[in-house]
Amino acid sequence: MAEHEDQRPVGSRPPKQTASRLSRELIIQTALAQIDASGAQNLSMRSLAQELGVEAMSLYRYVHGKEDLLEGVVALLMADLMPNLEADLEQHWQAYLQTAAHEIRRIAVEHPRVFPLVATRHPAAPWLRPPLRSVEVVNAFLTALIDRGFTDRQAVDTYRSFTSFLLGQLLLEAATRGAPTGPVDAPIDEGASPASDRKGAASSDDPVLDDAPEVFRLRDMLSEDRSDEEFEVSLEALLDRLQGELTR
Repeated sequence: MAEHEDQRPVGSRPPKQTASRLSRELIIQTALAQIDASGAQNLSMRSLAQELGVEAMSLYRYVHGKEDLLEGVVALLMADLMPNLEADLEQHWQAYLQTAAHEIRRIAVEHPRVFPLVATRHPAAPWLRPPLRSVEVVNAFLTALIDRGFTDRQAVDTYRSFTSFLLGQLLLEAATRGAPTGPVDAPIDEGASPASDRKGAASSDDPVLDDAPEVFRLRDMLSEDRSDEEFEVSLEALLDRLQGELTR
C-alpha cells in the first residue's frame, strides 16, 4: 500500500481521501486540524472518518483508538519542534533558551486547543515534564546546555525552572485563545495506546532511551521530587522582581 506523502503545513486540513490512500500520518494530521477547529472534546473516530470520507473501522488499521490518536497529535507537534532545538553551538545559552521558549510558544499560539494535550498526555518516562515532554526534546535540551558548559545539576535545574515557567505562562495564554480550562467530559480512551500502556520507570534496556543518552544518564536527577523547593525559589524570584519594580 502506497503511503500518502503529506507536505502540507502542520495543522492544515487535508482533502478527503479514499480508504486506499489512508495512512497514520494523514489520520493524525486530520485529527490535529479537527482539534484546532473544535477542540479535543469533539474529536471522535466517527467524526474523523467522516472528514476523511471512509468508514470508522478503516481508521483502526492505523491507530489503536482515540488515546493513541491524541498521542500521535502531540508527537507530531514535538517532531515539528525538534529541528529548532538542535541549534548551532556558537549560539549563547541565553539565546538558545529564548529560541526554545519562542518555538514552544509558537505551538501554543498556533494550536491553542491542542496545547493542553502537550501538558497532559502520558509521558514516555516518569521524569519528563511538560511541555518538553518527549525523550528526544528533553535530550536535545539537556545536551545543548551541557555542551555550553552547564554542569549536570545546572542543566537539570534549568530544565525544571524553564518547563515550570513555560507551562504556567503558555497554558494561561492558550486558555485566552480558546483552549478548554476543564477536563474533557467524554471518555478519552477508545482503544489501547502503546504509549499509555507504559508503567513505572524506564529501564536501561528501554528502547525509548536508546537515542537519548543524556536523559538516561541524568534520569536519577530528573526524577527527583523538588517541587517544594522549586515553588519557593520561583516565588522569591517573583517577589524580588516586583520589589525591584516598586523601588525604581
